[in-house]
Amino acid sequence: MAKNTICLWYDKDAEAAARFYAETFPDSSVGALIRAPGNYPDGKQGDLLVVEFTVAGIPCIGLNGGPTFKHNEAFSFQIATDDQEETDRYWNAIVGNGGQESECGWCKDKWGISWQITPRVLTEALAAGGHQAKRAFDAMMTMRKIDVAAIEAARQG
Repeated sequence: MAKNTICLWYDKDAEAAARFYAETFPDSSVGALIRAPGNYPDGKQGDLLVVEFTVAGIPCIGLNGGPTFKHNEAFSFQIATDDQEETDRYWNAIVGNGGQESECGWCKDKWGISWQITPRVLTEALAAGGHQAKRAFDAMMTMRKIDVAAIEAARQG
């Protein structure tokens, strides 16, 4: 296990989430499956307790801790994309697998984890500052999934 690992709390389906992420994002995989050595508040001995996995190179563990805690937008994965095709692929995978759209490139998967599917042209436009950044930002504020061509056009004015 890595020295610093993100721990994501799931009700009972950490393995399903980890397998979805591994199938969807490059440099992602499912590692060890750890079973509970004894009973715990929302499970019993032998239940799958922890799943080690990697999402786009980031080490994580999924803890099947029960329904006590819910995910919110205070945590999200941000996936940088190179073009509209890649943006569409990730967005459609998340939303099309029981997730939901949000605003400005954000969506949630069916487990409640938030994702920012962010084309590099958007972050580059914002980093440029000035009028280019303002136009790109204003265009982004009208979008759900980011439209790469619209961001490029807005940046150019």
